[in-house]
Amino acid sequence: MSRYHEVYAAWKKDPEAFWAEAARDIDWYNLWDKVFDPYAGEYGRWFAGAECNTAYNCLDRHVLRGRGGQKALIYDSPVAKQTKSFTYAELRDEVAVFGAVLQDLGVKKGDRVIIYLPMIPEAAIAMLACARIGAIHSVVFGGFAASELATRLNDSKPVAIVSASCGIETARVIPYKPLLDKAIELATHKPAACVVYQRPMAMASMIEGRDHDWEALVADAKARGRRAGCAVVAATDPLYILYTSGTTGEPKGVVRDNGGHMVALKWSMKNHYGVDPGEVFWAASDVGWVVGHSYIVYAPLLHGCTSILYEGKPVGTPDAGAFWRVIAEHKVAAMFTAPTAFRAIKKDDPQGEHVKRYDLSAFRTLFLAGERADPETIKWAEAHLGVPVLDHWWQTETGWPIAGNPVGLGQLPVKYGSPTVPMPGYELHTLDEKGQRLAAGQTGTLAIKLPLPPSSLPTLWNNNERFRRSYLTEFDGYYTTSDAGYIDADGYIYVMARTDDVINVAGHRLSTGQMEEIVAKHKDVGECAVIGVADAMKGQVPAGFIVLNAGVNRNPADIEQEVVKLVRDEIGPVAAFRTVMTVPRLPKTRSGKILRGTMRQIADGDTWKMPATVDDPAIFDEITDALQSRGMGEGGKSNR
Repeated sequence: MSRYHEVYAAWKKDPEAFWAEAARDIDWYNLWDKVFDPYAGEYGRWFAGAECNTAYNCLDRHVLRGRGGQKALIYDSPVAKQTKSFTYAELRDEVAVFGAVLQDLGVKKGDRVIIYLPMIPEAAIAMLACARIGAIHSVVFGGFAASELATRLNDSKPVAIVSASCGIETARVIPYKPLLDKAIELATHKPAACVVYQRPMAMASMIEGRDHDWEALVADAKARGRRAGCAVVAATDPLYILYTSGTTGEPKGVVRDNGGHMVALKWSMKNHYGVDPGEVFWAASDVGWVVGHSYIVYAPLLHGCTSILYEGKPVGTPDAGAFWRVIAEHKVAAMFTAPTAFRAIKKDDPQGEHVKRYDLSAFRTLFLAGERADPETIKWAEAHLGVPVLDHWWQTETGWPIAGNPVGLGQLPVKYGSPTVPMPGYELHTLDEKGQRLAAGQTGTLAIKLPLPPSSLPTLWNNNERFRRSYLTEFDGYYTTSDAGYIDADGYIYVMARTDDVINVAGHRLSTGQMEEIVAKHKDVGECAVIGVADAMKGQVPAGFIVLNAGVNRNPADIEQEVVKLVRDEIGPVAAFRTVMTVPRLPKTRSGKILRGTMRQIADGDTWKMPATVDDPAIFDEITDALQSRGMGEGGKSNR
């Protein structure tokens, strides 16, 4: 039997007592004056008055308690053909040395440091080094466009930037230094120093007086015996800023604090993900995204796990068995990745032949998040892996799951299409446009009753007004997730789409997520997306894009007609679902999210901007060609 309902009820009865108990798993320099101060910040602050250090809790305390010889971090890079591991003691020492390097470059407590690195150990080391000395890091996805990096420079005003000479995208080497130099040229704020980790695949030219070689600085600090100690910071001090794209196109700097962040993440590792200290946990993401922050670097190390930092893809490095190799070689107990990764694997290996090549006996649970996990993908993974496959839902803003299936409390029954139930800390309601609560089963905006729990953003960097406007003003007393969905009679949550992906067809509000769920049921469809396209008569009509499974050699037109019939049979003619296009691939961010918003702009013939996060810009040309072949997207142009 699951303890979930008992634990959730205990939180709801006394939230402060619940989080005070959870906070006992963290080491504090000084305890809080108040577990929660409702008068601080924009909606209150957690652990006001407490002092702590995140890097100490991730590393030093484990070494002091006998875990120093355990592996803390395993770097696995099929693209660089390299693996490397660090024990807790080794990682603590590397972090202390690099913290001293930053201090010697003039970085002080409260200063910002931008980290613009690929998936190499130095990324985790730089993040933890900032945490150690009390600096605020802002990780920008390696390879981001120079203009996007420049906006983050201007907003966060870093003292230093930590970067690398290049990154590797499958077989393609991407030089980072020209992008970094161009960003600094474009930015009005100029950092005092850049630390560059030279990779042999593409060495970077250095600018004298500003640029410094990582390895040379580290070697010099070690020779001088320089080690940074752990700074004492307030629990409410920022640990990091992570920029997320806003609807205006201007990035929003999500702030994460030190204290509440540690408490919630530490709680989630055992209670939500069901892993114990000493076990291997793998989040197949990137440190440029919130998943990489929370579940590659911080949560596993806070919990005393071994974390995997993987520089590769789910397919193509070298094949669709890449994930199974990592799980088998490193004896992964639990994995967390995006549904898109599994759709890509399923498309390349629909029969799951690669799974059979590996010993996955240590593997217990697969968690999916990042966008909707369609039931067909979950069923495919369950059938071939033979382990629970659990969807869960959260946001950059929250930093940890809003809803999930809490394995550590006892797994609840799975309902396909639902990330299951809200975690303690989140009181979730479905609201209509007037802010009224809707009955079970009715679709509206999913909103969280204030206050938000520990780890959730307290505000946006230097922009309290935008924070209030973006999240707190739509519904009085609530944080809006901007996700549409419903809650069923059992309390299970269904996240159907972003609120701007709910389309209005002749007065009927329809979820594109629901349509995608139906399209994905077709046996020949590997991946799909449904968008709303402007229509003079109906307001909007849906258009579907499908990518076929490997090995399918039927006429695409026949498959498209079958997909139309599937949707019409399940939703009815009201869906007005008549257009399906077969495309070679879908445009995605590097974290695997489908860029539906840009697809919609192209379909509507609007002027659109190339997303900075797109994996391959050429895909938009393919989408444009497909749309124009159906008489859509005429007149639309990119301002790229």
